[in-house]
Amino acid sequence: MTDNSEKVSWKPGTLLTPVPAVMVSCGNETTGYNIITIAWTGIINSKPPMTYISVRPERYSYNLIKESGEFVINITTRHLARATDWCGIKSGEHFDKFREMDLTPAPARHVSAPLITESPLNLECKVTEIKKLGSHDMFLAEIVSVNASKAYINSETGKFHIENSDPITYMHGHYYNVGKRIGGFGYTVMKKSTKERLKKQQSDNKKPE
Repeated sequence: MTDNSEKVSWKPGTLLTPVPAVMVSCGNETTGYNIITIAWTGIINSKPPMTYISVRPERYSYNLIKESGEFVINITTRHLARATDWCGIKSGEHFDKFREMDLTPAPARHVSAPLITESPLNLECKVTEIKKLGSHDMFLAEIVSVNASKAYINSETGKFHIENSDPITYMHGHYYNVGKRIGGFGYTVMKKSTKERLKKQQSDNKKPE
């Protein structure tokens, strides 16, 4: 085991890692669609389900989101890694990112911003508040609809296995695959019989349907 007792003190910084690497789609048929890659995002409430994204005001997508009050968070995968990086570097002011990255916009159910079809999970969001923080503004939003790919839903249990889509995260300027599962919520106090049942379910989920 690594000895973590000796510490080095650094100045405050954004070193909470890993974090999600998501593509946020925004805009509408009138303004045009765009995609911005975001790492500053997460869940902030359960009922109602709420999330946030933090965006620099100078980014092209900023006004698209501010004016429409809507956006879609699209979970990214290993297959989408190149598009994720490219959409975070290039500006929608100069490029049609859907066309350039061969991505497919699809109609959302409750917002005007499009879903990214190639993403396994899309969260439709409506902005409830904008907080100015400094370098970024935080868009607080309610998740009004969730779109999950049938390819990762177990036909028998109905459970969604996002891990099978090979999702990616962002850490210290690099993209990483999600690691091996080491346990579930409450596994430290779980009965042996329950552990065995869940282990069997996990094994069954890996079998081709």
